[in-house]
Amino acid sequence: MDNKRIKLFLVDDDPLFLKSLELEFHQQADFDIETYPTGELCIENLSGEPDVIILDYHLNGFNSVAKNGIDTIDRIRAFYPDIPVIMLSSQDKIEVAINCMHHGACDYVVKSETAFTRLQNIISNVFRVKKIEKELKWYMDRM
Repeated sequence: MDNKRIKLFLVDDDPLFLKSLELEFHQQADFDIETYPTGELCIENLSGEPDVIILDYHLNGFNSVAKNGIDTIDRIRAFYPDIPVIMLSSQDKIEVAINCMHHGACDYVVKSETAFTRLQNIISNVFRVKKIEKELKWYMDRM
C-alpha cells in the first residue's frame, strides 16, 4: 500500500452523483478509480482487488431487478471479507446505518454536502488502521 495508488471502486446507480464523486476523488488525491452503476458489475470485477469500495445503499432505483446495496455487500463479504466497504445513502435513518454495519460495512455516510469530506476521512482512517495492524503483526512475529 505504501507507494501504490489506492484502488477505489465507486458503485452508484445515479450517474450524475457517480461522476461527481469520481471527479472529487480525482481532484483531491491520487486514486485508481473504477466506477460501476450496479452491484452486479462491481461483483464481476472484484478480481481487480479494490482497496476500498464505496457502495450505494439503493442500487435498484433505476433498475428494480438490480441487486440493492445490502445484497451487494453480502456478496462482497462472501468472497472478499477483508475489503473495506463504505455504505453511502440519502437516508439518514439510524436503522439503515445499523443494518449496513450488521452486514459488514466499515462505515455509513449520508449523501450531503459533507459526504465527500467524510469519505476521505474514513478512507484515511482505514489505511491508518491497516498500517498499525501491519506494524503490530510485524512486532508480534518477532517476539
